[in-house]
Amino acid sequence: MPWVERRGNSIRVRWDTYQVDPDTGRKIFDSKSSTDWTEDEAYVYGLDRESDARNGRYVARADGRLLLKDWAALWLKAQDLDPTSIQVYRKRLRAQILPEWGETPLNEISTLGYQAWMNRLKRSYSPNYVRDMRILFNMLMDDAVSHRPPLIPASPVPKENRRRGRYVRPVREKKVEVPTEDLHQLAENARQVWGFTGYVFQMTKAYTGMRLGEMFGLRREFVAGNWPASEEDDELREYATARYCGDDPMPVVRVAWQYKYVKDPDRPDDPGVPTLAPPKYGSVRTLVIPPFLAELHEQLLASHDSEWAFPAMNGENLLTTDFHTYYWKPVRDGHDERVGRYARPKLPAVPSFQGKRIHLVRHAHGPHLEEYGVPDIAIEERLGHVIQGVRGVYRKVTPKMEHQIIDVLQARYEEAMRG
Repeated sequence: MPWVERRGNSIRVRWDTYQVDPDTGRKIFDSKSSTDWTEDEAYVYGLDRESDARNGRYVARADGRLLLKDWAALWLKAQDLDPTSIQVYRKRLRAQILPEWGETPLNEISTLGYQAWMNRLKRSYSPNYVRDMRILFNMLMDDAVSHRPPLIPASPVPKENRRRGRYVRPVREKKVEVPTEDLHQLAENARQVWGFTGYVFQMTKAYTGMRLGEMFGLRREFVAGNWPASEEDDELREYATARYCGDDPMPVVRVAWQYKYVKDPDRPDDPGVPTLAPPKYGSVRTLVIPPFLAELHEQLLASHDSEWAFPAMNGENLLTTDFHTYYWKPVRDGHDERVGRYARPKLPAVPSFQGKRIHLVRHAHGPHLEEYGVPDIAIEERLGHVIQGVRGVYRKVTPKMEHQIIDVLQARYEEAMRG
């Protein structure tokens, strides 16, 4: 029960927080004083606080004085995420949140202060960047509320009301229609930049929609002609052999890994280590490919003995190179003629990709299949997307759909070659 005492002109009430000091084993009490209270009002206030403490709603003032930088460090350690995601969160914290709020106690972060900070970010940064900061800050505050014991009684981040304030149309990256001929020009440019491997690399990306890390991590045993015979899982090998190597065979590529840099979350300043990891969202999948691409893969593997399907010019993995500068940029933007030791002809720019990310090659894959009526479920699974709801539970890709994909891609290739 709380107890009340007079202290000069004020009345003080103390109450049991139902917490124990782990160092001393003693109960922890909290208190508050006011000159406006009567003794009965102070007693009722103490009863309410003890009720909150018994029911897990009480926020001790000492808990709320935890600095945001200390809470963020503890919060990061508690997240069960891919190390890459942890590193992304750490970068966002360092860039904006910690400089603004790091030395601020959690219970002193106000809604108005948060909104003023958001407005400053909106004036200086892109909408997507501001959205990412808002999402991370909101997670930090929500988890401080749901923490037991709670660190703050409520989040200072207001729930978004989309009807309030001025409507701002979302800014999306401008996309243009990508002719198949442009994808072939990228491949021809890549042939001049890094040989036959570059040509097959670009054709594979264009006709499979694989992510860049998945391209880097494609090992020769998972390329058409080697898989599924090379599969170590007996059950999967038996299933894939029956499906893809029967009376009406379909050449396939197995997306089993991505190759990326992984950092130790507990040692963020150490360099990342190149690591074979599962594909994004765990999207391990089998991709049927058209006959022309299967023939290119067979020729490519016969031309080198690397463990990687697409080795770099120095024989190592492409991940360890400056891929953007030396492999992708001259392919998309073109390059003047070079003479001498590193001679190569003039490369034409590819307008639909000039100055853009190689990831947009993947974006073109879905529409190219949709144009020929390939079911959306087959396209989504081919791209490794997570299919939500009933569609993901009850619909599946059939062999007939996969044959349709092969026919569509082969037809697009032949049409482009004739043109």
